[in-house]
Amino acid sequence: MDDLDRRLIELFAAEPRIAVLEASRRLGVARGTVQARLDKLESTGVVTGYGPDLSPEALGYPVTAFLTLEIRQEAAAGGGHDAVGAHLAAIPEVLEAHTITGAGDLMARVVARSNTDLQRVIDRVLAAPAITRSSTVIALETQVPYRVLPLVRQAGA
Repeated sequence: MDDLDRRLIELFAAEPRIAVLEASRRLGVARGTVQARLDKLESTGVVTGYGPDLSPEALGYPVTAFLTLEIRQEAAAGGGHDAVGAHLAAIPEVLEAHTITGAGDLMARVVARSNTDLQRVIDRVLAAPAITRSSTVIALETQVPYRVLPLVRQAGA
């Protein structure tokens, strides 16, 4: 990743709806160069999408919580990471889930309409028979939102 790639990513991160022609004008390079760079960034998996960033709060889900889940590892007993992952993927309030090390097996970030609604979401998560234990922490405030641009800026430093 060179300086042009970094500037291109920063421009599209700031203005995801910008046209390739306008991006080429602002960056001072040919339109074909911008398109070729974008194609390469996409094909290598650096750029994974151009969708809008959404706010769960604005959609009516102001409560964020993190669930640490312990699961049965035996696939024959309906357990395993894949089975639980498929269960979690079917719950709209589960924003992401990761296999982890440490006290649990999986960690999920969930949202809810209220603390009372959070109980409904947790109950739905725990409906999977493979989940043997869980713990929940409620996020009070976001100190650092999800971000990747600092990595882009550091990549060539």
